[in-house]
Amino acid sequence: MRAPPHKYTAAEIRFLEKKVAGRSYAELTELFNRRFGLSFTVDRLRGALGRFGLSNGRDCRFRPGRISYNKGKKGYCAPGSEKGWFKPGHMPSSTWRPVGTEVIDRDGYVKVKTRNPRTWKFKHRVIWERAHGKIPRGHVVIFADGNRLNTNLDNLLLVSRKELVVMNKQGLISADGGLTKAGRMIADIKILIAERKRGAKKRKNPQRRKKDGEY
Repeated sequence: MRAPPHKYTAAEIRFLEKKVAGRSYAELTELFNRRFGLSFTVDRLRGALGRFGLSNGRDCRFRPGRISYNKGKKGYCAPGSEKGWFKPGHMPSSTWRPVGTEVIDRDGYVKVKTRNPRTWKFKHRVIWERAHGKIPRGHVVIFADGNRLNTNLDNLLLVSRKELVVMNKQGLISADGGLTKAGRMIADIKILIAERKRGAKKRKNPQRRKKDGEY
């Protein structure tokens, strides 16, 4: 599932038209997000620029036959370039984000930066684990109302992968969080019934090859 579509306003388009020339897409994305309070990724904004027919005018390709200015000069840097060198501990503003920054990935999940320099985690997992501890092996956290942007704790539901399979097959996941939580209980009952049936068949026919039960 991708991020929800964004309808660009006239003000947003004018901003892009005015700011795009000569800027890197990373820099433009940062300016755009800051100006309109959004959290677009570079790739998402780049795609929008293509639809609007906008380009930054940069051509970073190294064309055939072109000779690099520092060819044969090991360790050479153009005079004056040292002014642009990063100081120890400095983070480039176009790529670095502070801890706590949130973005929406291509699948529509919110990710939050939890540690420097580049540690990002899914926000819903961070919130659930902060309240309940580490997610048990073989389990996942889902959104009760199906909205991946709703990371409120009461909307996060821990289910086993077995429960999730049954809920998906039986259509027990709803836009109504309460119905989804009830659906998990129904899935538990179906799993229990299937396991009891398998146990009964095994006791009745101990030599019979075990078959997978149906939920």
